[in-house]
Amino acid sequence: MRLNKFLASCGVCSRREADRLIERGDVTVNGLPGETGQSVSDEDIVLVRGERVSGEKEPVVLAYHKPAGVTCSERDAHAERLITDMIDYPVRLTYAGRLDKDSTGLILMTNDGDLIEAMMKGSHRHEKEYVVTVKHEITPEFLESMRQGVYLKDLHIKTRKCSVRQVDHYTFVIVLTQGVNKQIKRMCKACGNTVSAIRRVRIMNILLGDLAENEWREIKGEEKRRLYELSGQKRENAEACRKAE
Repeated sequence: MRLNKFLASCGVCSRREADRLIERGDVTVNGLPGETGQSVSDEDIVLVRGERVSGEKEPVVLAYHKPAGVTCSERDAHAERLITDMIDYPVRLTYAGRLDKDSTGLILMTNDGDLIEAMMKGSHRHEKEYVVTVKHEITPEFLESMRQGVYLKDLHIKTRKCSVRQVDHYTFVIVLTQGVNKQIKRMCKACGNTVSAIRRVRIMNILLGDLAENEWREIKGEEKRRLYELSGQKRENAEACRKAE
């Protein structure tokens, strides 16, 4: 198995992030620096920043309600609170997709690097739903511009068409199917408004529901099987999740 896939199967991170760890020299194999494309097995001693990782593990997925002020990062010397330090769980977990430091709401934590990889692929058009509050009163023109897709000058891209529903004068619900950095803030700014608050309430079939801030619940059974199915995982992987419950 390639080193990046091995790290993903151990729940360290996605394969893409594993390649970055290897390039930075954070990974060693049998005491030597790991190399991109290197093959490893369970018999090899693989360390990430001095901590050993080994063996494929049963996939764990948690739904976590991220509070404001928590940074989605495993290492950030300037962050007061890291998301990986917020959950006391016996298995090493990492985040599947990010939320800005000042945003709140649902984020999935897992030890399945392949699931993280699948969820990060914008081509899969996974739905993510947000409740957004803005500073200026919402107009019909603003809503229609958001629905039709917004050209972001700094990124030289136009966002995909999306579902937008007004809640009150300053709040709307938006469903996105792509993962552009700070997308909602950029879209609102391009349409002449400014975001006050963002709360993610759904990722595919997983709902935030009444989960309180800084609390988590484990995804199990049919809900977990459906998540794997929607994320584009192979049918046998989704079936294995159901049988493991």
